[in-house]
Amino acid sequence: MISIISPAKTLDFSTKTLELPYSIPVFTQEASALMEELKKLNPDDLQALMNISRPLADLNYTRFQDWSLPFTAENARQAILAFKGEVYTGIDAYNLSKDDILYADNHLQILSGLYGVLKPLDLIREYRLEMGTKLQNKKGKNLYEFWGNTITEQIRTALNAQNCNTLVNLASNEYFKAINTKLLGADIITPTFKDFKKGSYKVISFYAKKARGLMVRFIIKNRISTIDDMKHFEEEGYFYNDVLSTQKEIVFTRG
Repeated sequence: MISIISPAKTLDFSTKTLELPYSIPVFTQEASALMEELKKLNPDDLQALMNISRPLADLNYTRFQDWSLPFTAENARQAILAFKGEVYTGIDAYNLSKDDILYADNHLQILSGLYGVLKPLDLIREYRLEMGTKLQNKKGKNLYEFWGNTITEQIRTALNAQNCNTLVNLASNEYFKAINTKLLGADIITPTFKDFKKGSYKVISFYAKKARGLMVRFIIKNRISTIDDMKHFEEEGYFYNDVLSTQKEIVFTRG
């Protein structure tokens, strides 16, 4: 079973890193091609393109200008430790064992606008580039056109490496759209997390993001390999809801 998640907008390159091995992203040359386009843009361009504040535009302008190959342990950080956000708070990688992280490296894929697909131990440099960004490039008018079926084929490779055909979709819609599900040909299961509010169960983004990370952690620590075993997830008050679940979507509710 392979799980997919989205990256985070915020990064942590300051916390003391763990003693872990590292790898190089498979699509560094593609990332370099995108970076060539990004380096042409000034802060005003970036602010308009990415719909971000001027301080963030200045920050990412500097990041893009500083970005270069090769990646080393001195100028980059493993993706699972570099991303910071609610999903990654749920994963809590700094409190996983080395064996857990090595297991995650074979069973978890992080989708990325810049890097395409990342394994948890792949080194990355600081960046911000959401998959939905309409960045003109040599392959098209946005990142979906740039990546084409490349991400799909890489996920298929990861599934084949584990001799499985089940993909657990814990990514946001923005990133999941980068996968051609027909070409992938896998059984795709989407866990959904809902809280009871004003008389009904609703997806509340802030809580759902952390819950997706908690599910990743649950899968990693318990070496979950079947959908039935996933249904035993009971973190932070969530329980499997058989009534709301379907064959393709397993729903967890609380409240």
